[in-house]
Amino acid sequence: MTNPIIQRELVGVLRQRRALLLLVALIAALTLLVILRWPSEGRVSMSFIESQQVLRVFGYGMMVGLILLAPAFPATSIVREKRTGTLALLLNSPMSPASILLGKIMGVAGFVLLLLVVSMPAAAACYAMGGIDLWADLVPLYAILILLALQYATLGLLVSSFAGSADTALRATFGFVLIMSVVAIVPFYFLRGLSDLPILPQGMLTLRLDGPLGTVLDWLRCVSPIPAMMETLGQGDVGGRGFISSDTVAWRYGLLAVLSIIIFAGWTILRLGGWMLDRPRAAGKVTQERSGGQRVYRGIMYMYFFDPQKRTGLIGPLTNPVMVKEFRSRRFGRSNWMMRLLAGVMLISLLLAYLSTLTSGGRSAQQESVASLGAIIVILQMALIVLLTPSLASGLIAAERESGGWELLQLTPLSSLSIMVGKLMSVAWTVLLILLATLPGYAVLILIDPSQKPQVMRVLVSLALTAAFALLLSAAVSSLFRRTAVATAVAYTLVVGLCAGTMLFWLGQGAPFSAVTVEWVLRFNPLAGALELIQAPGFTDYHLVPFNWWFMAIACGVCLLVLLVQTWRLTRPS
Repeated sequence: MTNPIIQRELVGVLRQRRALLLLVALIAALTLLVILRWPSEGRVSMSFIESQQVLRVFGYGMMVGLILLAPAFPATSIVREKRTGTLALLLNSPMSPASILLGKIMGVAGFVLLLLVVSMPAAAACYAMGGIDLWADLVPLYAILILLALQYATLGLLVSSFAGSADTALRATFGFVLIMSVVAIVPFYFLRGLSDLPILPQGMLTLRLDGPLGTVLDWLRCVSPIPAMMETLGQGDVGGRGFISSDTVAWRYGLLAVLSIIIFAGWTILRLGGWMLDRPRAAGKVTQERSGGQRVYRGIMYMYFFDPQKRTGLIGPLTNPVMVKEFRSRRFGRSNWMMRLLAGVMLISLLLAYLSTLTSGGRSAQQESVASLGAIIVILQMALIVLLTPSLASGLIAAERESGGWELLQLTPLSSLSIMVGKLMSVAWTVLLILLATLPGYAVLILIDPSQKPQVMRVLVSLALTAAFALLLSAAVSSLFRRTAVATAVAYTLVVGLCAGTMLFWLGQGAPFSAVTVEWVLRFNPLAGALELIQAPGFTDYHLVPFNWWFMAIACGVCLLVLLVQTWRLTRPS
């Protein structure tokens, strides 16, 4: 504790009331879990099934908790120093960049590691039930959790060194965490079992999945801690498809985690050099000074429709001015960025749909491939909704209150309803464009297999409800907090926890959760409902809809009511 940064960061976090509440809530949840699964009458089964079930749920719960909590504090650490002006003082202190980074890591990750220490009594209770080996089960479990915490902590610090605001750092960090923990395992899960993947029809170009590409996919899934945790807990099959094809997944994850920690930490040390705050801006060139080819290229790429400087006319009399203000003040609200995002999503969805039509084999093999790659499109859409919607909607009201812009809105003749509608529509249009960008991919699937049309239509309904729920929930959370960073973290935690956290029950089906329990929990998960509608592998035996639709509709109504009441309260004269 001789490092002053550790004392300032760690002690400051531990003095907060919400830190104490989080520790108490974790202790209570783990204690309740052990009590519920503790054998009655002081006797345990000789197969030690109870202790293994408790350890499995304990490990998955701690993993999801760290995925949500580990990057939150580091992502706002350095950018907060820049915003308050203390980073320049810190860089000019006698401390080296390595000491600064070490203090930051130990300060922001110390609280996360404290959560692991608090969880040890529950792990000791599992060990006391028998059937669990200290070195074969508990030590690898905690090693994975520690590596996960350090990996995402260093990632958050690296992103924080690049970001310009706390909410931007949180958005980017959670996006990278989502890619590393969930998206990285999707190709291996859905393409497992295929020997080749045709790229061009009639076998003109085929990718062999049992060759180097298969090895790449096998290593890519090891970037995520989920397969390593499943191997450590002795669960290698999910939904009839194995995540674990060898007994080296945990070791490979450890190797990749250590390498990523070294890369993230080294990159951050370089960023903490004295030149970090001295960022010269390029002088640029006048268009007439460029060559003829460059001028033609820029003229094609930046047409009138894509040029934001030519679309700044007066606001129409029937247009909500708050919506226009949000579009023009948000980077991704500009037309050029929205068109780039739209084109990128459309190309990815079309590529996935095209690959699903080129699967070799009979009709059953092609239908299985269509279902698998259709599920990838659903996961792509859900990932975009979960990643973009909270980042855009969590600052709708909190950012105005934090910057002082809410008082200016109160001085306008706009009603609270007009302000709220303008705020919501600015995000709804962006999310709607993302959903529309994936429609060509579904159209190709329907063209190849017309029987998919009813399923696709129902999936689109589920995705629309999910987008509305994520928007209204994030906006409601934004109205309850004064700081944008806190609102963003809470919105991400709620949305990601519902879509990804409840998947723990799916991973634990059979041990310790029964099929009935898993189905009831997944009925509240919008991602599981969409995967069940598209008949994705592992979700064909569930019946989640229409209960999931009713839940999403009721949740949207509750969030909208909270948003209306809170917006009306904030617009009242103080």
